[in-house]
Amino acid sequence: MKFSIITVTYNAEATLERTLESVAQQTYPDIEHLIIDGASKDKTLEIARRYPHAHVVSEPDKGLYDAMNKGLQRATGDYLCFLNAGDQLHSKDTLAHIALCVSKASTESNDSQISVLYGDTHIVDAQGHFLRNRRLTPPEHLTWRSFKDGMLVCHQAFYINRHIALPYDLNYRFSADFDWCIRCLKEGELRGMQNLYIHEPLADYLAEGMTTANHQASLRERFKIMAKHYGLLPTIGQHIWFIFRVLVKK
Repeated sequence: MKFSIITVTYNAEATLERTLESVAQQTYPDIEHLIIDGASKDKTLEIARRYPHAHVVSEPDKGLYDAMNKGLQRATGDYLCFLNAGDQLHSKDTLAHIALCVSKASTESNDSQISVLYGDTHIVDAQGHFLRNRRLTPPEHLTWRSFKDGMLVCHQAFYINRHIALPYDLNYRFSADFDWCIRCLKEGELRGMQNLYIHEPLADYLAEGMTTANHQASLRERFKIMAKHYGLLPTIGQHIWFIFRVLVKK
């Protein structure tokens, strides 16, 4: 089994090396690491090319999700995952553990195909120190309906079977990943495939601030995405519950 790790970059010299090191240190042998760069003007490419395992493509793009689509088109692994510059695989044995879980699950279920592999995520600081677990945690049994409760699985801990990996919808600027996860899970369900929870942290996510404007735009997009997949009235009801839950916690 082969993994494709896709890292999209633009002027990422400050954070990319920790991601490259994380993939280079994996004990699992069959890994493809794609660096999809948007024609960086800093030392991003110089850093990436120091690592023989990294396959670097650098050209102008139309934004983050356009670059991610380019990564999808180039990936050749059985399962692929997006790991941002600054993020890391949780341990040097992460991919080896995932492969072992897949092999065991396939044997127990008579080689039934797996659509999505998913796990937990740690939030870390710029030095890689653990800060906290994600507020939202993965369910034991993930389906496309699970995302009614929000992005329960971090994008960096979501490994998709390449054969059902759909392109990102470029109509969304901030939350296309949320829509993508739902659509890919739907596709797997249509094909009668299973999802597998790996009961351990798979990624260390670098905590970075998002501007208020982008955060609000992302929330608006997520509302539209939820209404598209789950219906307008259920989405309104779910958001009333979100607000109530926040008020109760205060």
